[in-house]
Amino acid sequence: MAEATAARLADPDVEARLGRLDELLEGLESAPGPTTRFATEAVALLTEVYGEALARVLDHADEQLAERLADDELLGHLLVLHDIHPEPAERRAARAVERLRPAVQERGGDVEWAGVEGQVARVRLTTGRGCGSGCGGKGSEVTDAVSAAVLAVAPELTAVEPLTETAPAFVPLATLTHRGAP
Repeated sequence: MAEATAARLADPDVEARLGRLDELLEGLESAPGPTTRFATEAVALLTEVYGEALARVLDHADEQLAERLADDELLGHLLVLHDIHPEPAERRAARAVERLRPAVQERGGDVEWAGVEGQVARVRLTTGRGCGSGCGGKGSEVTDAVSAAVLAVAPELTAVEPLTETAPAFVPLATLTHRGAP
């Protein structure tokens, strides 16, 4: 068992291989001829069989093991790909937002899960004073990061809509109750 663990690919190596696989499949799909059709059909059938194998693993897994499998980044993506992820898309998306929340708060803003309407995820983004456009404005870095994170774990959703708010400035109570000298 220890030998199998040592032979495992690190996440960056997996990502590199997936990138190369995408390149190869794009090249294959653009090549004319019957060999291309045979190769793409073989890849599709192989993918379908592996999806069925993963579904059978889930059938035999208890709830705790299913959660552990789904929490693994690579396995989680494969479970989504084959439409067999044990968690609904809304829950996966909400967890992705919660994972990003501390980083957004460090930048003076906040992000909260606001739910799903149809196939569109909604997140509440709050920008703090002095936070600037980087903390939640449309098209901002944070909005893009939240959208990418949500759609990566829940590709069944078609979009992420930010509900942007600006936090009110702090006004000391004394300035509201104090009147100038007569």
